[in-house]
Amino acid sequence: MATLFERIIAREIPSTVVYEDDGYIAIKDIAPKAPVHLLVIPKRVSTRLDKIEDAQQLGELMQTAIRVAKSQLQDYRLVINVGQGGGQEVFHTHVHILGGWEGGNPVGFGG
Repeated sequence: MATLFERIIAREIPSTVVYEDDGYIAIKDIAPKAPVHLLVIPKRVSTRLDKIEDAQQLGELMQTAIRVAKSQLQDYRLVINVGQGGGQEVFHTHVHILGGWEGGNPVGFGG
Protein backbone atom coordinates (compact mmCIF):
# COMPACT_ATOMS: atom_id res chain seq x y z
CA MET A 1 0.00 0.00 0.00
CA ALA A 2 1.36 3.41 -0.97
CA THR A 3 2.23 5.91 1.75
CA LEU A 4 0.44 9.24 1.96
CA PHE A 5 3.56 10.88 0.54
CA GLU A 6 3.82 8.43 -2.36
CA ARG A 7 0.24 9.34 -3.23
CA ILE A 8 1.13 13.05 -3.06
CA ILE A 9 4.19 12.47 -5.28
CA ALA A 10 1.97 10.58 -7.76
CA ARG A 11 -0.49 13.53 -7.67
CA GLU A 12 -3.27 11.28 -6.37
CA ILE A 13 -3.66 13.65 -3.42
CA PRO A 14 -3.48 17.42 -4.00
CA SER A 15 -0.78 19.47 -2.31
CA THR A 16 0.94 22.81 -2.68
CA VAL A 17 4.33 22.02 -4.18
CA VAL A 18 7.08 24.57 -3.51
CA TYR A 19 9.99 22.56 -4.96
CA GLU A 20 10.49 19.41 -7.00
CA ASP A 21 13.34 17.65 -8.75
CA ASP A 22 14.01 14.06 -9.79
CA GLY A 23 14.64 12.87 -6.24
CA TYR A 24 12.63 15.13 -3.93
CA ILE A 25 9.43 17.08 -3.52
CA ALA A 26 8.73 19.87 -1.02
CA ILE A 27 5.18 20.77 -0.08
CA LYS A 28 3.34 23.03 2.36
CA ASP A 29 2.19 21.12 5.45
CA ILE A 30 -1.61 20.96 5.66
CA ALA A 31 -1.51 21.29 9.48
CA PRO A 32 1.25 23.87 10.01
CA LYS A 33 3.01 24.17 13.36
CA ALA A 34 4.71 27.45 12.38
CA PRO A 35 3.94 30.42 10.12
CA VAL A 36 6.01 28.60 7.46
CA HIS A 37 5.88 24.80 7.63
CA LEU A 38 7.14 22.79 4.67
CA LEU A 39 7.91 19.10 4.20
CA VAL A 40 10.83 17.85 2.11
CA ILE A 41 10.08 14.31 0.99
CA PRO A 42 12.43 11.94 -0.82
CA LYS A 43 10.79 10.18 -3.74
CA ARG A 44 12.71 7.04 -2.74
CA VAL A 45 10.81 5.55 0.18
CA SER A 46 12.38 4.69 3.50
CA THR A 47 10.18 4.22 6.54
CA ARG A 48 12.45 6.18 8.89
CA LEU A 49 15.66 8.19 8.74
CA ASP A 50 17.80 5.58 10.48
CA LYS A 51 16.95 3.04 7.77
CA ILE A 52 18.87 5.11 5.21
CA GLU A 53 22.41 3.70 5.19
CA ASP A 54 23.74 5.48 2.11
CA ALA A 55 25.70 8.59 3.14
CA GLN A 56 25.14 10.24 -0.23
CA GLN A 57 21.38 9.81 0.07
CA LEU A 58 21.44 11.30 3.59
CA GLY A 59 23.56 14.21 2.37
CA GLU A 60 21.25 14.88 -0.56
CA LEU A 61 18.23 14.89 1.75
CA MET A 62 19.84 17.50 4.00
CA GLN A 63 21.18 19.57 1.10
CA THR A 64 17.73 19.62 -0.47
CA ALA A 65 16.08 20.60 2.83
CA ILE A 66 18.58 23.45 3.28
CA ARG A 67 18.15 24.63 -0.32
CA VAL A 68 14.36 24.70 0.05
CA ALA A 69 14.55 26.36 3.47
CA LYS A 70 16.88 29.10 2.23
CA SER A 71 14.59 29.79 -0.72
CA GLN A 72 11.72 30.50 1.67
CA LEU A 73 13.26 31.80 4.90
CA GLN A 74 16.30 33.60 6.30
CA ASP A 75 16.20 31.62 9.56
CA TYR A 76 14.62 28.22 9.98
CA ARG A 77 14.43 25.01 11.93
CA LEU A 78 14.83 21.52 10.43
CA VAL A 79 13.09 18.66 12.24
CA ILE A 80 13.14 14.94 11.45
CA ASN A 81 10.94 12.71 13.58
CA VAL A 82 12.15 9.11 13.74
CA GLY A 83 9.67 6.42 14.78
CA GLN A 84 6.37 6.67 16.59
CA GLY A 85 8.05 7.49 19.92
CA GLY A 86 9.89 10.33 18.17
CA GLY A 87 6.67 11.85 16.86
CA GLN A 88 6.73 10.37 13.36
CA GLU A 89 3.20 10.04 11.99
CA VAL A 90 3.83 9.25 8.31
CA PHE A 91 6.29 6.38 7.89
CA HIS A 92 8.05 7.78 4.85
CA THR A 93 11.19 9.75 5.81
CA HIS A 94 10.73 13.51 5.53
CA VAL A 95 12.19 16.76 6.85
CA HIS A 96 10.06 19.49 8.39
CA ILE A 97 11.14 23.07 7.65
CA LEU A 98 9.70 25.48 10.22
CA GLY A 99 10.14 29.22 10.53
CA GLY A 100 8.63 32.64 10.19
CA TRP A 101 8.01 33.32 13.87
CA GLU A 102 8.03 36.98 14.88
CA GLY A 103 10.41 37.79 17.74
CA GLY A 104 12.01 34.35 17.84
CA ASN A 105 10.64 30.85 17.80
CA PRO A 106 8.96 28.83 20.51
CA VAL A 107 10.61 25.95 22.30
CA GLY A 108 9.77 22.52 20.96
CA PHE A 109 8.20 21.59 17.68
CA GLY A 110 5.99 24.61 17.17
CA GLY A 111 3.61 27.06 18.70
